[in-house]
Amino acid sequence: MNLPRLALSLFLASWSASAAAPAARPNVLMIVLDDLNDWVGHLGGHPDVRTPHLDALAARGLAFTNAHVAAPVCNPSRAAAITGRRPSGLGIYLNDAKWHETHPGILSIPLHFKNHGYRVVGGGKVNHHTPGFNRRSDWHDYFDQVFDSPYQQRVAEGGDSRGFSWPAGFPRNGLEAVRALSRPPQNAPEFDWGPFDRRDEEMGDGRLAEWIAAFLARPPAEPFFLAAGIYRPHLPWYAPRKYFDLYPPDRITPPPIKSDDCDDLPAGGQRMAADRRGDYELVWREGRYREVLQAYLANISYGDALVGRIIAALDASPAAKNTIVVVWSDHGWHLGEKQHLHKFTLWERSTRVPFLVFAPGVTRAGTRSSRPVSVIDLFPTLNELCSLPPAAALDGQSLVPLLRDPARAWERPALTTHGRGNHAVRSERWRYIRYDDGGEELYDHANDPNEWHNLAGRPEFAAVKADHTRWLPANEAPPAGKKGKKK
Repeated sequence: MNLPRLALSLFLASWSASAAAPAARPNVLMIVLDDLNDWVGHLGGHPDVRTPHLDALAARGLAFTNAHVAAPVCNPSRAAAITGRRPSGLGIYLNDAKWHETHPGILSIPLHFKNHGYRVVGGGKVNHHTPGFNRRSDWHDYFDQVFDSPYQQRVAEGGDSRGFSWPAGFPRNGLEAVRALSRPPQNAPEFDWGPFDRRDEEMGDGRLAEWIAAFLARPPAEPFFLAAGIYRPHLPWYAPRKYFDLYPPDRITPPPIKSDDCDDLPAGGQRMAADRRGDYELVWREGRYREVLQAYLANISYGDALVGRIIAALDASPAAKNTIVVVWSDHGWHLGEKQHLHKFTLWERSTRVPFLVFAPGVTRAGTRSSRPVSVIDLFPTLNELCSLPPAAALDGQSLVPLLRDPARAWERPALTTHGRGNHAVRSERWRYIRYDDGGEELYDHANDPNEWHNLAGRPEFAAVKADHTRWLPANEAPPAGKKGKKK
């Protein structure tokens, strides 16, 4: 064989082998924050907030600016995101039901990735029922490796292994008699806030972030799915003192609040607004409202710093160039809007959350999409990005078309459910709410971003309502599990 022919043969053999070899599958780093509403810099939710790391990540990839959760409660929201099924299909409306027990054998994101050769690793609050907080089986049946030390802040500061005991000197907010009040907070053991003279890594969430960083420094040979569940800014609002110092209470801009905002609500909306109103009235009666704003903002900035620590570890990791990053929150939080201090509502403050995606080779730096999307779309999106087989019977849809073209046409709105029969439909311009008793609300976000004017009773908007009602669930499952206590 002459040399040119030999060279050609070797080239063709080499090309054939490389063409046949599968491309390296991307890793996934999923970061979940708890109770984080849209008070982040890139969403413009609060003028004083400092979230440089989340904003930097938004500048690297795509930020969904009209993203919403499937439910404004921790467990049903997380169960929906992890399984890709709506609360109305799962029947999981509150915090007591554990999706892997009420629906044994149901497919989930971690299990699907594990079944297709990924090393699945994680810790913190990803599922509502967490490692070190409930039984090991709540995680270890689905994850190959788990950060299994109780991560919750009060545990890290000296509570018992389940996190229900308080160290000496608590509560830190100075409301020593809070449990003895004639009308105490609904979840008094968590209704606390205050700074700690500790470094970031000494706090519970900080320990998780350091564990995640150590994993990223030496990633496995196989592709990985890595889930980091950051508890902040969930109550109790504990953070290192430096984050509280960022927000002097007398300099904080209060959110826009309308004193008669609840007057045009139907009965269902009145009930949701009144839920946890005692907490709101307590902080006003005690003159602590600005402290609450300070504590929530401080915990947002602490959570942001933890995201920064994890992203810095990824950037220094051998896996940096082949890792998809997704960041989302399980629901928002009211800070007085609708005279409400909590979640558990179907308004924008409870449903709108940060949702960021950085996918090498797919997303473009600094892009934004105002199309209405849901965190329930995460499962099919990750499947497509990682070229995994589609999972059957998912309620979400892949967002990859929007990752490639953020301004493309997008018909489907985001659906949020709070209890059987209560739903909000959020399109690009409108929010439509219908309660189980037939009560309705309609808000025009082009002219009323604070949702102060309920237009549902005006006949000129009948067509808008009809266009949104067609997205309501046709069938709704009965509640799964025993009715539990909201947390």
